[in-house]
Amino acid sequence: MSAVFLGIPTAPPGVGHLRGDRSFPDAARDSLRDGQLRANLGHATATIRGKRAAVVGEVPDWAELREAGRAIKAATMARLDEHLVALEEQVTARGGTVHWARDADEANAIVTRLVQATGTDEVVKVKSMATQEIGLNEALESAGIAAHETDLAELIVQLGNDMPSHILVPAIHKNRAEIREIFLRTMPGVDPSLTDDPRRLAMAARAHLRERFLRARVAISGANFAVAGTGTLAVVESEGNGRMCLTLPQTLITVMGIEKVVPTWRDLEVFLQLLPRSSTGERMNPYTSLWTGVTPGDGPQEFHLVLLDNGRTAVLADEVGREALHCIRCSACLNVCPVYERAGGHAYGSVYPGPIGAVLSPQLTGIEDNASLPYASSLCGACYDVCPVAIDIPSILVHLRAEHVEAQTRTTPEAAAFRALSKAMSSPRLWRLAQRAAGLGRFLARGRPTLPAVLPPPASTWTRTRDLPTPPRETFTQAWAREHRG
Repeated sequence: MSAVFLGIPTAPPGVGHLRGDRSFPDAARDSLRDGQLRANLGHATATIRGKRAAVVGEVPDWAELREAGRAIKAATMARLDEHLVALEEQVTARGGTVHWARDADEANAIVTRLVQATGTDEVVKVKSMATQEIGLNEALESAGIAAHETDLAELIVQLGNDMPSHILVPAIHKNRAEIREIFLRTMPGVDPSLTDDPRRLAMAARAHLRERFLRARVAISGANFAVAGTGTLAVVESEGNGRMCLTLPQTLITVMGIEKVVPTWRDLEVFLQLLPRSSTGERMNPYTSLWTGVTPGDGPQEFHLVLLDNGRTAVLADEVGREALHCIRCSACLNVCPVYERAGGHAYGSVYPGPIGAVLSPQLTGIEDNASLPYASSLCGACYDVCPVAIDIPSILVHLRAEHVEAQTRTTPEAAAFRALSKAMSSPRLWRLAQRAAGLGRFLARGRPTLPAVLPPPASTWTRTRDLPTPPRETFTQAWAREHRG
C-alpha cells in the first residue's frame, strides 16, 4: 500500500535555493572569520540605513502609512483565493495566459516549456526572487537554455559563479576591486585597463548587456505587485534593465509568488510609497514599470503569468506564521540586523537571508528542513521596528522555535536539562540543594564575574557562545532571611 500525504505540501527538496548544505551556526562561523566580508557588509548596511532614515523622516504620517500597509496585506491574505481568481480573469481578458504552479518543479517545467515553444535558446531576466527560489536558471540550463541576468548585482553574482547574499543588493558581499576582477576574468571583450571606478564598471556591464537586450526574443521577470482588479503587474527597479526586459522581447514570462497580489490601484499606491523608502532609501523608484496583458503592436505580443505556490499555502495555514507573507522584499530588516551584518547572507543557506528569511524559509520548506534559522536572531526587535508593513518577526521566530521543539521525537540534552530544572524548582528541598551545588561555581570562577568559557560537556555547548554569571555569595532567600531576621 502506498502512502498518501494528507497535509499541505511545502517546497520540494532537491530543487531551488531554500535549503542550505549546513546549519546556520556552522556556516556563520566561517563567515565570521572573513574580515573583508564583515567590512563590506558593515559599510553597505550602514549606508543604506542612513539613507532610509533620512527619507522616512520626511513623511509625517509614516506610522499611519505603515499601518495601512499592514492592514491591506492582512485583509488580502484573508481572501487570497478570491483575489487570485480575479487576477487570472483580468489577465486572461487582456490577452495574457495564466499558469498555476504548485511547486518549484511545476514552475520550472512550465517556464522551460514556454521558452522552448518560441524556438530560442537564451532569455534575459530582470531580478526575480521567485525564480531564484525555484532554481529556474539551473532548470533552463539543463534544457540547453542560457539565462542572462541583467540586474547589475545579479550579473556580478552570475559571472562570479556565486550566490546572492542580500534581497536588494545581491552582491553586497563584494567590493569594487572584487567586482573588477570578476569582470576582467569573465566578461568577453572587456577593456583590460578597466578600473574599479563605479562608473567604469557600470559602463562595462552596460556594453555587455546591450547586445543581449537587442537580440533576446524572450524575457523572464518577477513582479513586485499585481493588481487583481485590472490584471496589472508592477516591477520597480533602479537601473532601467527591467524596462528593457519588459518592452523589447516578443515574449514575456512573469513568475510571481501568490502573495504579491493586491486588490486595487489604491492599495498599490500605499506600497509604492512604502517600498522605495524602506529599500533603496529613495522617495520613489527611478523605474516603475506597469503592464496589463498584451497591447497589439506595443511591447511583448505574448504574455504568460506563472502563479507560484511552493509552500505559500502551508504558510498561510499558520495563524501566527502567515504574517511572513506580508513581506514586500524591501530588505530593511537585513540592514538593521546585528546577526546578518556579522554573518552575511550566505550563512542562511537560502535565497531569503536575514530576519525575514529566518521566518519565511523554514515555513516554505517545513521547519525541520531549516531548523536552525529561527535561532539565527538575538530577538532584539530592530527588524520589527523598521518593517514597512509591521511584520512581528520576533514573535514568529519564537513561534517557530516552539514548533521545532515540539517536533522532536527524542529527548535532547537541553530538554533533559530543563526537565531536571523543572523538577528541582517544584520542590523546595531540591531547589535548596541545587542552589548549594551551584555555589560551587564560585571556585571555578576564581573571582571573575563569569564562569570559564570552556567547561566540560555538556555544559561546554552553552558556555562556548554565552557568558554564564558566577553564582552570588548568597541566594535571594538567604539575603532576605538575614535582612529580616529581627
